[in-house]
Amino acid sequence: MTTLVTGATGFVGSAVARALAARGHALRLLARPSSDRRNLAGLDAEVVTGDLTEPESLVRAAAGCRYVFHVAADYRMWVPDPDAMLHANVDGSIAMLRAAARAGVERFVHTSSVAALGQIGDGTPADEDTPTREVDFVGIYKRSKYMAERAVLDIAKRESLPVVVVNPAAPVGPRDIKPTPTGKMILDAAAGRMPAYIDTGLNIVHVDDVAEGHVLAMEKGTVGQRYVLGGENLPLKDILALVAEIAHRRPPFIRLPETALWPVALVMEKAAALTGIEPLMTRDHLKMARKKMFFSSTKAMQELGYDPRPARAAIEDAVAWFRLNGMLAR
Repeated sequence: MTTLVTGATGFVGSAVARALAARGHALRLLARPSSDRRNLAGLDAEVVTGDLTEPESLVRAAAGCRYVFHVAADYRMWVPDPDAMLHANVDGSIAMLRAAARAGVERFVHTSSVAALGQIGDGTPADEDTPTREVDFVGIYKRSKYMAERAVLDIAKRESLPVVVVNPAAPVGPRDIKPTPTGKMILDAAAGRMPAYIDTGLNIVHVDDVAEGHVLAMEKGTVGQRYVLGGENLPLKDILALVAEIAHRRPPFIRLPETALWPVALVMEKAAALTGIEPLMTRDHLKMARKKMFFSSTKAMQELGYDPRPARAAIEDAVAWFRLNGMLAR
């Protein structure tokens, strides 16, 4: 029972690989030649070299596999070349699906994101059925995930391919080596570098619960359906206060209006365009923050048996891992 996992060197992918290993799957893990492979430590797996932008490498990776978990993606809120992200996230997903179909896999689990879902924004949780329009997707990352999910589901429906989609919320926890944008927020707050906040909200979920949701989707999910894998909906102020409590820091005390940050974001974007270094804040960040990113996992709970733990547990594990790995002072 060989199972291919793309993106296994990354945050969510490494958690998915571990969840599959715990169930006895023989693992084949796709990694780029330049990937940081620290997250593969301790995994009994075959590691094959490939890249989402090289379709033939995906065909070789999928050959002989029974299941494919396509977790790999370019997850950044800003990139100097948007076309490169679209190529990796959209074209790469299509190429991986084609390779899996050629291999005759029994189930293809596509990792999308809540970024690909519609949003209500007023604090009412959105779900898999919340209406979407491509024009509503702010930022290249969200647009790329929406386009990739649509393409995968359209091809799967047209060609009767066994695809199930999962939509993780904002995962936090161990092995966030980069870290991801959400992980960096937790890390900065734990280090006392976020004294201010804006009025928005996120759905925080433990990365290991997201991984378990992936496996449940493979085992119990309905072909052609998508499942939100979220945790707890919290205002940003409460998230930062929780991080501060866990890390023994002072909680944020300044609420900043969007208008005050707009010129700062513009300057940061211009600097990033000159240096190629990702800015701490962009105008797209501020646009996204206008809506509370709250989501419901009721469908996954009812149909898959998904059972996420509280946000506190996820943040505690993230802070502990950052400390253990020298990314946060003790």
